Amino acid sequence: MGADELDRAVAALANSIAAGRRPGNALALVGIRTRGLPLAERLARRLVHDHSVPVAVGAVDITLYRDDLSQIGVAPVLRGTEVPFSVDAKEVVLVDDVLFTGRTIRAAMDTVFDLGRPAAIRLAVLVDRGHRELPIQPDYWAARIATTRNERIELRLKETDGVDEVRKELLG
Repeated sequence: MGADELDRAVAALANSIAAGRRPGNALALVGIRTRGLPLAERLARRLVHDHSVPVAVGAVDITLYRDDLSQIGVAPVLRGTEVPFSVDAKEVVLVDDVLFTGRTIRAAMDTVFDLGRPAAIRLAVLVDRGHRELPIQPDYWAARIATTRNERIELRLKETDGVDEVRKELLG
């Protein structure tokens, strides 16, 4: 996926979120660091511009909630959770780049519940690549790409990587 395709994918995700939201609930997008945050910001701009939907944006850092924390080093790098609004009674859409096993999403949900009681939590991902280990499915996705366990999907964004693209790569 190149820059133009990625832009169309973000627009399609925003359209799906606008169409699927519950009437009467305030909407909040919470990006999962690292690439979920710029995706959430792009989606928010689209929701406001294309659909006149007001939306709050925040970010969660799931590092301390990871079930593999003991395996990622003695001093994990924390980037911080920044949710400058109450999640209570809001429809929270977690935003991430690639959905794989579901473990990152479970950790992000734990983080959100530590912040309050949302009306609902939804999940928007750019790419669903399968291989779930937990019963977690996206509510909104731009692409489903079949992969094997020895492949990965890499999203690169201008905000973090200087280029917009999605690539499928063989590991090792």
